[in-house]
Amino acid sequence: MALRSLVHDSSAEPTGGTTVTTTVTTTPLPLDSPAHPGATGPRASVLVSGAGIAGTALAYWLQRYGFRVTVVERAPGLRGGGQAVDIRGNALEVVDRMGLLAEVRSRRTGLRGMSLVDGDGRELRRTTEWTASGGPVGGPDVEILRDELAELIAGAAGPGVEYRFDDSIDTLVQHGDGVQVRFRSGEERSFDLVVGADGLHSRTRRLVFGPEDDYLHPVGSYVAGWTVPNHLGLDRWEIAHEGADGHGCLVMTVRGNTELRVFVTFSTDEPLDRMLPRDRAEQRELVAGRAAHLRWEVPRFLAGMWETEAFHYDVVAQIRMDRWSHDRVALLGDAGYCCSPFTGQGTSMALTAAYVLAGELHAAGGDHRTAFPAYERRLRGHVAANQAILDLTRDRYGADASLLGGPDTDGAPGFDRPGVELEAAFRAATAFDLPDYA
Repeated sequence: MALRSLVHDSSAEPTGGTTVTTTVTTTPLPLDSPAHPGATGPRASVLVSGAGIAGTALAYWLQRYGFRVTVVERAPGLRGGGQAVDIRGNALEVVDRMGLLAEVRSRRTGLRGMSLVDGDGRELRRTTEWTASGGPVGGPDVEILRDELAELIAGAAGPGVEYRFDDSIDTLVQHGDGVQVRFRSGEERSFDLVVGADGLHSRTRRLVFGPEDDYLHPVGSYVAGWTVPNHLGLDRWEIAHEGADGHGCLVMTVRGNTELRVFVTFSTDEPLDRMLPRDRAEQRELVAGRAAHLRWEVPRFLAGMWETEAFHYDVVAQIRMDRWSHDRVALLGDAGYCCSPFTGQGTSMALTAAYVLAGELHAAGGDHRTAFPAYERRLRGHVAANQAILDLTRDRYGADASLLGGPDTDGAPGFDRPGVELEAAFRAATAFDLPDYA
C-alpha cells in the first residue's frame, strides 16, 4: 500500500544525559495460563538495544522463557507518536500466543474509509472498501498505533524486564564469556548476549558489522509524520491530498478522533546525507520546504508540526545483510532486514522474528552458537518474501511516483485499486510456518 506503515522513528542519538533505569510493571500471566509458554528459570543475561515493537516483543518472550533481560532505549521513555501499524497473518498468531489479541483488537484504529481531495479541499473520490494506511476495511488485519502496541507488549512482560531509558550503547567488546558494554551514561556492564533491535539506523549494527552504507538501500523517498489536533472533525476517517509532482499528504484520525496523524511523503534524487540532517529543527525545516507548495490543509498541518514533540522523519529504505549475527551479537527487525515502510510488513516481521529468536534461544538452552544460526535459517525465506514486495511497488513509489500509485482509468492515482502489492503482502505474511516453542 502506498502509505502503509510510513514513518520509521529516526530521532537523533543522544549526546549525553541522565541514565534512567525503569521497570515497566504489570501483573504477569500465571504459569498455568495457556498463553504462558512456561518460564524455566534464570539463564543467560541478554541486553536488547531498542524499545520499539521488535525490542519489547523480544523482551517479552525472553523473560517468559526465564532469561534475564535488560532493554536500553535512547528516548526518555517508550516513544509516543509515530504511525499506525498493521498486524496480519502469522503475526496475529504471535500476538494471540502473548495473550494480547483481544486487547490489541480493542485498540484498533477502526477507520471506516478514506477520501482523496484536491487543493481546495473538494472531495474527488471516496471509498469505504480500504484505506491507504490499513488496507481492506473490516478485514482480518489489525491496524493499531505503534506506541500503543509497544506499551501493551512492554506491560505484558511483567516486572522481570529492566528498562534503561535515556541511554544507549556506546561501545561493546565481545570476549569468550560474554559482551562488555559501556553505556553512554558511563556505566559498564557485562552480558551474555546482545541483540540490536534499534531500527534502520542501528548503532549496534554499525559497531559490530560496519558502516551503514554497506547495508542501506534507499528508494529515493522520504516520509515525515507528526500529530495535530483533529480540527477537521473527522470521524474514523482518512484523507489524502496529492500535489502535481507526486508529493503528498495523508491524515488519519486516532485516539477516539481527538488527534490527527499527519504524514507527508516526497521523493528526490539528492544525496542521502543532504536529506538526513540529525538536528530535529533542521528536519522540520526540510519537510516544511518540501511540502510548502501543497495546498488543502497542509499549511495548517505544517504550522502544527512545530508545536508537537511527536515528530518523526526518515528515508524509505531496506536493510540487506548476508548474516544477522556475529558471535554473541544478533540483529532483529529493521536493524537487520528492514523491508521498507512501503511493504507494510515491518511490524508483522518484527513480531514474528522476535518470537522466533527468543524461541530458538529457549530451545538451545541459551546457546547462541546453536540459536542464532537456527534463527536465520528459519526466517531467511520469510524475510526475502517480504522484502520482495518492494519490487512490486518500486515503479509506483520511486523518485517520480505519486502518493497512491500510478493513475487509474479515471485519472485518480490508484485510488480504487490497492494494487498487486497488497495481495503479495498477504501471501508473504501467511507463508511462514510458525514454530511451537512451548
